[in-house]
Amino acid sequence: MFDLSQWWAHLVGWLSGHAVVPLLDALHLGGLSGNPDDIAASLLIATLQVGIIGLVFRPLETWFPAERWSDRRLTRVDRNYTLLMLLGIFPLFTYLVLMPFSHLLGGGGDAVDTGTGSALALTHWVPWLDQHPYVLFAVYYVIYDFVYYWMHRTQHAIPWWWALHSMHHSTRQMSCWTNDRGSLVDGFLQSMILATVGLAIGVDPDEFAWLMLIGELVQNFSHTNVRLGFGRVFDRIFVAPKFHRLHHMLVDPERPTLHNCNYGQVLSVWDVLFGTALYGEPPRPTGVGDPIVDADNDHGLVGLHWAALKRFWVAVHQPAGWRPGEVAFGADYTPIPVGQLDLHTLARHAPAVTLDAPASDNAMAESAPG
Repeated sequence: MFDLSQWWAHLVGWLSGHAVVPLLDALHLGGLSGNPDDIAASLLIATLQVGIIGLVFRPLETWFPAERWSDRRLTRVDRNYTLLMLLGIFPLFTYLVLMPFSHLLGGGGDAVDTGTGSALALTHWVPWLDQHPYVLFAVYYVIYDFVYYWMHRTQHAIPWWWALHSMHHSTRQMSCWTNDRGSLVDGFLQSMILATVGLAIGVDPDEFAWLMLIGELVQNFSHTNVRLGFGRVFDRIFVAPKFHRLHHMLVDPERPTLHNCNYGQVLSVWDVLFGTALYGEPPRPTGVGDPIVDADNDHGLVGLHWAALKRFWVAVHQPAGWRPGEVAFGADYTPIPVGQLDLHTLARHAPAVTLDAPASDNAMAESAPG
């Protein structure tokens, strides 16, 4: 009988032995504490993810676009960055940082118990879960997604973190490639937080990789330039592209807090429960009104990171960078509370795009509980 786990282990071992180990040896990285199988597994997962993005999500943008673009030029940097991240930086980061970090805190050992050994591990408190791995994985994911929701809200609330995260929001053409557009410093902080929580609740490294894949794939889909939703009921549970698109909307000077919504990664239920869900709005142009951040669109990969790093460096060294609240950035990158600005002047003109939502979308006004 076909055994998926054995097939996967064989594939990981083959790639590790025939490609990863020789490459690490050539780069003189073979003596580091990470396991080459981890980088092989990350590469396979990344290849699967890129295939789904390119062969499934990208065609959906042609068939059911939320916006029609005559020129997709601004999506190219996101596509190139996605390929670089998934097939290069993240697998190496897993090998050099995440897995050694896991071993340092007690995870990833050779013991029969594949948990992390944490006193807070779910199976320590509810042994029944250890006999039901699929239920355990589902519980892990709910916790993971809950942490992501609050982490995401914090990225928007703390000015120095927004200085980094704003690079993700600056794209004017949000597409299936946009999810991985983000500062490497921001990505490091997110990974450390999520990995620490995962280790604390007993997630072993292999399970953590699949948690990441599920979350990333759903986010690739939710950033896709499509007008798709999941219906009145399931939109209240899962994040759909229409739902997440509102999170990336340009600021509306007439309703200046409207865009502070829809922070969920996979489960929209957190937005519903905590009063940040927004439904029923027609599709809107995406991007940021802050001209300092919007200028990210004039840069390539290196320029994007340099601009975000400059914003971060100034903000983190100022008291204003630590005061919670929504900010824009001055010409010297100093955080300025949005309440002190004229939003009509701040908000840039909407890009020349054609919004492609059906009329029924505009007529369906729904409000979330809370």
